[in-house]
Amino acid sequence: MPFRDRTHAGQALGLRLVEWAGSDDLGNVLVLALPPGGVPVASEVARALHAPLDVLIAGEISTPIRPETPIGAIVADDPPLYDRRSLAMMHLSEDRLGDVVVHRRNELHRLEYLYRGRRPPPSVGGRTVVLVDDGVTTGLTATAALRFLRRHGPARLVLAVPVGAARTVTAMRPECDDLVCLEQPPGLHMVGEWYEDFGQVPDLQITKTLHAFHVTA
Repeated sequence: MPFRDRTHAGQALGLRLVEWAGSDDLGNVLVLALPPGGVPVASEVARALHAPLDVLIAGEISTPIRPETPIGAIVADDPPLYDRRSLAMMHLSEDRLGDVVVHRRNELHRLEYLYRGRRPPPSVGGRTVVLVDDGVTTGLTATAALRFLRRHGPARLVLAVPVGAARTVTAMRPECDDLVCLEQPPGLHMVGEWYEDFGQVPDLQITKTLHAFHVTA
């Protein structure tokens, strides 16, 4: 059955992770949300695990001609991760996307400052990092985020999502040490299909959520 909203999904995901952690040692945990949609999910996961919460700013790359079709993803200043099949189908090359990438990267830097201000990003080295989003369809953004995190040396890297396309979830398992996904419908095309309420998550909600966690940390 679909989740009522992202909070409901986060509560269900948090419960599953607590049950799963009962037989596994999840020490020194850091929960990282992929905003915007991952933040309300991850906040419930962080509460369930009694863990700190922060964000990892990542974003899809698309073109002005087909803004609804992601062809890649970027995290921080890492090189973009592209869907080679989509590039070929749209007769695009990486060189032709330079301006698109620069614009998208600038937007991500703006969001990072908006959400975090001058607070430095958390260290992931030697920690159990649980990366949370509200769902995965293509998996491009989550894959780029996992590869970015892996290069920073976490002791254990976990991807946790309430729902994911079955084929994508299978393909992504090698990208992390553990993958927890509550629902894996084979015909999932959009994450919002699995939510009764899938409204936008305002920036103000994100900053308030992060502020609450860091004030009480």
